[in-house]
Amino acid sequence: MSDTTKPSAKTLAELQASGWKSRSVKEEIRSNFLKMLANGEPLYPGIIGYEDTVIPELNIALLAGHDLLFLGEKGQAKSRLMRTLVRFLDEYVPYLDILDVPVHEDPFHPITKTAKEFLASHTAEQVPIGWWHRSERYVERLAPGTKFADVIGEIDPSKLTGGVSMGAEAALHFGLIPRMHRGIFAMNELPELDEMVQVGLFNILEERDVQIRGYPVRFDLDIFILFSANPGTYNRSGKVIPQLKDRIGSLIQTHYQTDRDLGIQILQQECGLDLGGQYPVQIPYFMTEIIEEITTQARKSKYVDQASGVSARFSLSNYRTMIASARQRAVLLGEPIAVPRISDLGHLYSSSLGKLEVDLMGSHQMTEHKILDSLLANAIKVVFEQYTSEHGVGQIADIFNKGVRIEVGDLLPSSAYAERLKHVPPVWEAAFDVNATDQPAIRASCVEFVLAGLYSLDKISRASKHGKVSYEV
Repeated sequence: MSDTTKPSAKTLAELQASGWKSRSVKEEIRSNFLKMLANGEPLYPGIIGYEDTVIPELNIALLAGHDLLFLGEKGQAKSRLMRTLVRFLDEYVPYLDILDVPVHEDPFHPITKTAKEFLASHTAEQVPIGWWHRSERYVERLAPGTKFADVIGEIDPSKLTGGVSMGAEAALHFGLIPRMHRGIFAMNELPELDEMVQVGLFNILEERDVQIRGYPVRFDLDIFILFSANPGTYNRSGKVIPQLKDRIGSLIQTHYQTDRDLGIQILQQECGLDLGGQYPVQIPYFMTEIIEEITTQARKSKYVDQASGVSARFSLSNYRTMIASARQRAVLLGEPIAVPRISDLGHLYSSSLGKLEVDLMGSHQMTEHKILDSLLANAIKVVFEQYTSEHGVGQIADIFNKGVRIEVGDLLPSSAYAERLKHVPPVWEAAFDVNATDQPAIRASCVEFVLAGLYSLDKISRASKHGKVSYEV
């Protein structure tokens, strides 16, 4: 059945005749998960690098029917994982399509007094049925600022004014969790949730009922609850009440990718920029490697607060900035393709600063600019050393012993690099083994990579003046 084809039953009688059967949301997820697993279908599209770590634990937790907590630093795909679970819901489920019922009632097992009374006073042919698509059965909330009434509920003063008794079900305003009966509710940044709201979640997690202002209004809620949290705050004493921790079925620990190629896969998947069109962009792989390596260096730098983490969004922002700088140059200079160069990385301050939390104890008063410069230098060195061993470009450093001086810059035409290399010995051609091509823009990028790499190894010197950088012995 496609996402645009709803089942045909429009009344309770037609639904009964169709053979549809009720099942809880967790049974629904378990059944669909097992079917997809048995058929070899992709379980978590777009999730990269968790195949041997996070995914096995998540699979078992889903089969166990547990409510889940995703614990990890920022930018570790916690929210993406939670949203992906929607695909294990049935495409459509039926509900009682009647007025004054605040939840999507199971037609065979209603939980509100209003729905029960309606069913008791109407025949099956008179009871209208609607269909709820799985994309609407997921809701997400950010914990900071969330009040009890937002997620659980409150007494509605307007209904009391109308004469409804305070202890009656009709006097309640339902919060997000009761309204997501038969769906998935996700709470991001759990440790930032107000303590009173945490207390209110006790019964929902354990007994699946709701208590508002001491009135034990009991609903047999059917809901799958997800949480996300950062280890630094989740493990801090007093941030999450122990009784609430105890009621969460499984804790799923996420992590950053340690394999650079996996990080690059994520980067390219999430980039979201059209590299074709009127002003096409071609990115040498070593430039993508450097962008991802900057993030890797940040994640182990003593100058960066590792408790805060370095998000995958750090790589993504820098990648987009590098592409934007290259594309601007191509447009201004009328070049047929835009090719990122090392000099484009001089614009990363705007996309990096603010995403790195400086470790005040380890930074020794280093500014964010200096820290980023250090991360960039280390990234270039790591990547270049790999290319040096593979392509043997280290011998090119000898050229500079003969007094060669080469100037580079992010707005320098690609043709200017060819002009500067006219008087360089043929051995320089080895540099282009890293990205074999006759395209001037790509050759210019290779030139800058080799020069920056040689500088990182202290083979040549570098001078900067008026935004232009020159390399020499």
